[in-house]
Amino acid sequence: MVTDMPATGTPAFIAGLAATRPMPAIWHPSPNYGERRGGAKPDIVVLHYTAMRSAEDARAVLCDPVAEVSAHYLIDEAGGVLQLVEEGQRAWHAGAGSWGSVCDVNSRSIGIELSNCGGSPFAAGQMDALEDLLCGILTRWDIPPHRVIGHSDMAPGRKIDPGVRFDWRRLARVGLSVWPEGPDAPDMARLDQEQFQSDLVAFGYSPEVAFETLLDAFRLRFRPAARGAAFELADQQVAAALSKLGTALG
Repeated sequence: MVTDMPATGTPAFIAGLAATRPMPAIWHPSPNYGERRGGAKPDIVVLHYTAMRSAEDARAVLCDPVAEVSAHYLIDEAGGVLQLVEEGQRAWHAGAGSWGSVCDVNSRSIGIELSNCGGSPFAAGQMDALEDLLCGILTRWDIPPHRVIGHSDMAPGRKIDPGVRFDWRRLARVGLSVWPEGPDAPDMARLDQEQFQSDLVAFGYSPEVAFETLLDAFRLRFRPAARGAAFELADQQVAAALSKLGTALG
């Protein structure tokens, strides 16, 4: 008998992945958390890198009450997963910033720290563990893939993690994030900074960010090889594709 397979990225598809890819995590509680404000439930996942020498160093900071920072999960280079804060609680990982209409990102998100110094590729085992973890989180909280973002997306100019070495396309291929495949905009005869900004705002970026800062944040994720170059048509085309994604996905 032939059955229809759920489309990549749909709740049914992600739930199927979660059923076959359970992710056991070691409980290592951090004191750095609080209640989600206004009874909010998580509908965003924010990915970070630790920018520290080791996962052990990162764990020490994330569990230090003096540091006043935390995340829900920490994944080491080998793929080991520590859970530091219950998913229903408000971890202190996002800080100032916004995504779409959400200004208190901590109250609406689950934070995942990846042990990485910032300049190195992310290990295959670590990415495997991240995929397994995301499958479960997105299923439990009914979070759509386009709500999996980087720290740099919600805090342009202030944060750059998970950085240029993070493989967003890999997550998108298994339906755990989004990627604008094959953008084309034949009617774009000239560069238009205002349209570029408007398109990225439709996807979720803040309208309060200066153009150059927004361009760099966008390129960190979607066009890392172009960082530092002048604004060009390819940027505008990708932004237009992201705008369509944002409009279609809501």
